[in-house]
Amino acid sequence: MKLLERIRGAARRDTQHGREIPRKIRKAVLPVAGLGTRFLPVTKSLPKEMLPIVDRPLIQYAVEEALAAGIRELIFITHRSKRAIEDYFDRALEIERELESKGRHRQLAELRALAPDHVHIAYARQSAPLGLGHAIHCARHLIGNEPFAVLLPDDLIDADPPVLSQMVERYESCGSSVIAVQTVNAAETSQYGIVDTAIVGASLARVLGIVEKPPPHEAPSDQAVVGRYIFTPRILECLDRLQPGANNEIQLTDGIARLLGHEPVFAHRFVGTRYDCGSKIGYLEATLAFAAQHPELGAEFRALLTAAAHRLQPPVATSNSPPQLTLVSD
Repeated sequence: MKLLERIRGAARRDTQHGREIPRKIRKAVLPVAGLGTRFLPVTKSLPKEMLPIVDRPLIQYAVEEALAAGIRELIFITHRSKRAIEDYFDRALEIERELESKGRHRQLAELRALAPDHVHIAYARQSAPLGLGHAIHCARHLIGNEPFAVLLPDDLIDADPPVLSQMVERYESCGSSVIAVQTVNAAETSQYGIVDTAIVGASLARVLGIVEKPPPHEAPSDQAVVGRYIFTPRILECLDRLQPGANNEIQLTDGIARLLGHEPVFAHRFVGTRYDCGSKIGYLEATLAFAAQHPELGAEFRALLTAAAHRLQPPVATSNSPPQLTLVSD
């Protein structure tokens, strides 16, 4: 706890600029410029972030998590093929008038809640796929000298309280950058950024180092970074003039490694269930899980699942079953 107290005091001031950094997290960056090639051909014309999880697109879950954590400015990093996302969060006055005239007030309220009046939405373009670090750097003029959150919509996390709310509480306690981590199997380390840490408290550790997608024998731990971050504005300086790393991209992992040389960074082991919706099987798993707990459809859907599971079970062999023939070729 003494370490946290020292960090808390030092983190209240931006020592390079001599200005106080606001403690409240008001802004969130949502990188959505990826082409979604793993979901082709559907993503040829539809942004992956607009794929539905039951009755809402994937991107909406990330936005709702941000708003629940007190975010008041959403910054989408987009691509020219992602206009559907901008349209989704814009007002649709003709639909609103139609719903109002028919007295469908619940649906009208849901539609208007997509972009509440107190939330500002901004967009910045990432013209080339140069990595997550580059995507975040594209928002620097909108972030300014403020701490900010980053949410990757591919990582759909079912948690109560939501993971970003957990992390905001951590940030307000320590005043330093916080990244979300989860334990992975050794064979999976090559799919994630992996951190080396020193335990500070329950579900909290100080990051000592970070490596991008190491093979199992080189991984410093089994703690993998997932798509939730809170950064001080110093990360933007660390991304400046950063040389391309893995896959010839500007890696956020490399920016975090540079940030460690300037200020503490903490890893938060979140409480919740994560679904990797960047993969087809993870997307299907999330769809099943969220459909099963849907307030209107859940009970009926669970019954469908039970019936489907019964139909898919292989027949049980009995003593009266005819013998199975095996064909052997010459």
